Amino acid sequence: MAFSPVFARFLAAALGDEHVTERAKHVDVSDAGHGFDRFGLHPDFIALSDAITSPLYDRYFRVASYGAEHIPETGPAILAANHSGVLPIDGMMLYADVLRNTHPPRVVRPVADYFVSTLPLISTLFARCGVVGGSRGNARALLEDGELLMIFPEGTPGISKHFSRRYQLQTWRQGHAELAMRHRAPVVPVAVIGAEEQMPQLGKIPLPKGGPPFIPIPAVPVPLPVQYHIHYGEPLRFDEEYQAEDADIPEKVDEAAGRVADAVANLIEQGLAQRDGVF
Repeated sequence: MAFSPVFARFLAAALGDEHVTERAKHVDVSDAGHGFDRFGLHPDFIALSDAITSPLYDRYFRVASYGAEHIPETGPAILAANHSGVLPIDGMMLYADVLRNTHPPRVVRPVADYFVSTLPLISTLFARCGVVGGSRGNARALLEDGELLMIFPEGTPGISKHFSRRYQLQTWRQGHAELAMRHRAPVVPVAVIGAEEQMPQLGKIPLPKGGPPFIPIPAVPVPLPVQYHIHYGEPLRFDEEYQAEDADIPEKVDEAAGRVADAVANLIEQGLAQRDGVF
């Protein structure tokens, strides 16, 4: 019952407003023939996620969005963003921001770390809202279907770094650049400002392999009401600058990934200079 589209539709109507319903109506979902796409996404859960995130987006984190016109209206593309904040609220706010600021509205497909797909109940709910496991095959299939992906190249090290290292990019993985080359997709660099201060991390307790990598030790029990600022940069047109076979050349993949990291770092620097304060 909890994962029934009927129940999701009821909750979305109860919690949301007419804008939530309207956005969900205009989202393009590749229906596999039974209301869901092949990864489990369903329009009623898009509406539910919109309704749930709206109070956080509008009133708690008061998200300010800049440059959303750089997100392609159609076709495959990758949003590559910095990652931080102990809890993946930055992904939630970026998901909500894309849905609200694309016309017609697009659902960005977050590519989650390996362990997310193993979480009971949560993994199913995430799939209904558009999250996919971080396998190469999943990313390939989505890009071939013309979908928009959300990738955090820092992965877990980004979200788990100590507060003293805030806004410093951690090891920048290269898979997004290889995917962009191979599947002819532009990459839109994204900087998320604010998440670093939402829940300062003092330390972490490592966990055995196979599940979540650690238990965080935050300085506060709940995320602070920081203001989020989301900055989108001009797309890097790897679909035009590289050939598909360049994805097999490590030097070219390194170069492309480095350009994305530099673009995100520049957006972070600009965003920090522009904001008036954390709250």
